[in-house]
Formats: sequence, structure tokens, C-alpha cells
Amino acid sequence: MKVKIILPALTEAESPFWRPIKYSLFPPLGLATLAAYLSADDEIDLQDQHVEKLNLDDSPDLVVIQVYITNAYRAYKIADHYRAKGAYVILGGLHVTSLPFEAAPHADSIFIGPGEDTFPKFLLDFKNRCPQKIYNSTIRTLEKVPPIRRDLIKRHLYLVPNSIVVTRGCPHHCSFCYKDAFFEGGRTFYTQEVDDALAEIDRLPGRHLYFLDDHLLGNTKFSAALFDGMKGMNRVFQGAATVDSILRGNLIEKAAEAGLRSLFVGFETFSPQNLKQSNKKQNLEKDYVKAVNRLHSLGIMINGSFVFGLDDDDKDVFKRTVEWGVKHSITTSTYHVLTPYPGTELFKTMERQGRIITKNWDLYDTRKVVYQTVGLSAQELEDGYWWAYKEFYKWNNIFRASIQHQSHIHKLKHFFYAGGWKKFEPVWNFLIKTKNLNNTLPALETVLSKINFGKKPDKEAGPMPLYLPEA
Repeated sequence: MKVKIILPALTEAESPFWRPIKYSLFPPLGLATLAAYLSADDEIDLQDQHVEKLNLDDSPDLVVIQVYITNAYRAYKIADHYRAKGAYVILGGLHVTSLPFEAAPHADSIFIGPGEDTFPKFLLDFKNRCPQKIYNSTIRTLEKVPPIRRDLIKRHLYLVPNSIVVTRGCPHHCSFCYKDAFFEGGRTFYTQEVDDALAEIDRLPGRHLYFLDDHLLGNTKFSAALFDGMKGMNRVFQGAATVDSILRGNLIEKAAEAGLRSLFVGFETFSPQNLKQSNKKQNLEKDYVKAVNRLHSLGIMINGSFVFGLDDDDKDVFKRTVEWGVKHSITTSTYHVLTPYPGTELFKTMERQGRIITKNWDLYDTRKVVYQTVGLSAQELEDGYWWAYKEFYKWNNIFRASIQHQSHIHKLKHFFYAGGWKKFEPVWNFLIKTKNLNNTLPALETVLSKINFGKKPDKEAGPMPLYLPEA
């Protein structure tokens, strides 16, 4: 059987603000995971439109398309194209789960929620010529998941080919989280067996890893065992976690000992009212500065995530947020305009209130205002968003943030990482066009190398992470 597996490009990946490096970071790991359920005899073509031109002139028997909100219209067009050619088309992903009745007319089958339990069932039904129109995920487990088909991934086209996911979902339920609805109808947070996760890590070449989990520290028992197992592997890795998990216990120290060198942290907002609006209870009454200091004491760089446009925000929120990040030596910052994705509690609330002003999904890219704002006009919000990025990444602010670190090595690492990420666009573009992007991995590993402070931080003194930035 000929199988075509496609990740269509997000709309923003072809906008005037497109940063090719942003869309050349990670391969489509979820699709490569589903491919592992296919037969060894199947002829499989996995294409990521962000890094390669999509070939639509072929004639596959089965087409699998992953749908996000800002690639939805493009995904539907591709699906219609292949259905007209006689292929059997299935659609799945976050947007399909959020709006199944919108997606259904463009597919022969649609998938609701994660596919580890439903995709094997579909393949059996398809073989027996009795596939269902809708497959709903209800069994949530990562036991006996086959090894990811990494042979289908074109490693040389990505900066971070060694991406990995060892958990699914998140233990928290923030009202604006797009993925929260994806895991409804079953367990919303679950992990691999530790031995299976370590075996997958062992399969990956080189030193660098990127954990794409929403919350790598979300299950203390699992994470502690994982980090214990990673000691001695000589890995350097990046991931994501919450302020609460950084401050609790000694798990972050275990992560650092195992090779954690940078962490994406969802600070989101400094306003208690905004945190309540977002149902981000895990951040309420938490000391952000203490979390930052604890990470810095371990030599861990930080990518801070911040959301603008919550109801308690005023015109000074952009300046306050940028200044806080510079003052506390946040390595990189990711800013977002609040976006009420369909399927989230935030969307349902705003729709009830009549605040959703457009359902053009191409605009739901966290850069544009798609709802009726409070306290700020839509123009003020969008202007402030772009101002914050420009201001935070000015050379003088990169320098100011860098020099406040304790170690000279940490100062240099901060400066080169932040500067390299945002200030050398022509270099990134050249590396991408010449297909040499993956050759920069040794430099990344060097920047992420361990910082030796001479002595370990005093844990008894109290708490003294990096998803690459989104824009």
C-alpha cells in the first residue's frame, strides 16, 4: 500500500513575518509515531511542507493529514485534492478534535484525540474494507507503542532532529490551552514506561535532545526515574515545565544533573486576576524570581512565555514584561497575543459573551487579535506585541540581561544564544537554503554545555527553563 503522510504548512509560515528557522526546528514527530503502526511492506512518504515542496502529483492509496488551526484551510484543500484522485483520506490533530463537523466533509475518516489506540484500529478496519467515519480516542496509554519511524524523517532539514516526547497531555487545565480539549474523553496526562523512554533516547545519535512534552516535570515519579536513568548518557537537553514544578522538591536538580540546560517556562502574566481568568492556578502566589534564580544557580537558560491581552492588562503591560525579563536575565522570551482557540474554555466563554469577532482560522496565529478586548484596543495590543519583541531583543537589552549572570561563561552563553537566535536571520536562511542547518548542532551543543560554578547551590537555602522561541 502507498501511504502519504502530510504536515501542511501553517499559514504564518508563508506570511511577511515568516522566519524560516522557526519552522525548521522540529520534524513532525506525531506523524512519524503513527507511521510506526504501518506495515513494513507499505511504501510511506512523509512530507513536511515547512521544509520541502509538497508533491501533489503522486497517487497514494491512503493519505494521512495533521491539522492545526492555521493550516486547516490548506489541509482541507489538500484532502479534497487527494479524494478527487481516489485516495482514502484521514484527518486528525488538534483542530479536527476541536471542530470535527467542520473537518468531516473533507475526509473519509476523522480522528478525535490522540491516535495511539485509534490508528491501529483504523488500519485493521481499512484492511477489512469497513473503516468508520469517526474514531474517538478513549484508551490512553503509551504501553507497547512501537518505535518511532525516524527513518522517515529528513534529519538534515531540521535544526533539532532529536526531538522526543515521553508523556502526553498536561496535568493542568489552563483555559486558553489548545491541547486541553485534545485529551478530553480519557486520561489527560500519562507517561511512557521509563525503560521505553530511555530506549528511545538511546536510539538518537549525538548528544542533543529536545523534549517536546508540554510539562516534562509533570509526573514527579516518572521524571525522577527518567533523569536517574539519563545520568551518564552525556546528553544535553531542553524541555518545558511550570514555575510550580521548579520550586517544588529537588526534581529540577535531578534534571540538571541529567543534562537539562534550558527550559521553557510559562510565566504568562504577573497579574493574579489574569491567572484566575486563565485558570492557571499553578502560578498563583508563586515567586517567579525565586524560580528564575533557582534555574540560574543550576546553569539552566530560560525561555519565558508571556501572554498579552488578558482582561487585566493595561497599556504598560508590554514595558513591564520586557523590563522584568531583561532585569532577571531571561535568555529568550516568547510573546503571544491571547488567542481563544476553538474547543478551549476561553473560546466557549468569549463566544457566550459575544466577544469572538472572527472565525477566520488563518488569523488565529497568536499575533493577531480575534476577540473583543478589554482595557486595550486591538491595535494597541498588536502594536505592543511587536514592540515587546523588538525591545527585548535589542542588542543593549541582550547585553544587559547577559552581564547579570554570576558566571562569565553563563554571561557568554546567554549573549550568544539570544543574539544568535534573533540577530542572524540571513545566516539561518543561508544554512536552510544550502541544507546545512543540521551541521550547526555541534555549536548548539557547545552553547548548552554545563556551567561549573565551583560549588553546588545550597538546596537548604531555598530555591535560588528552553523551547526555542516561537517568533
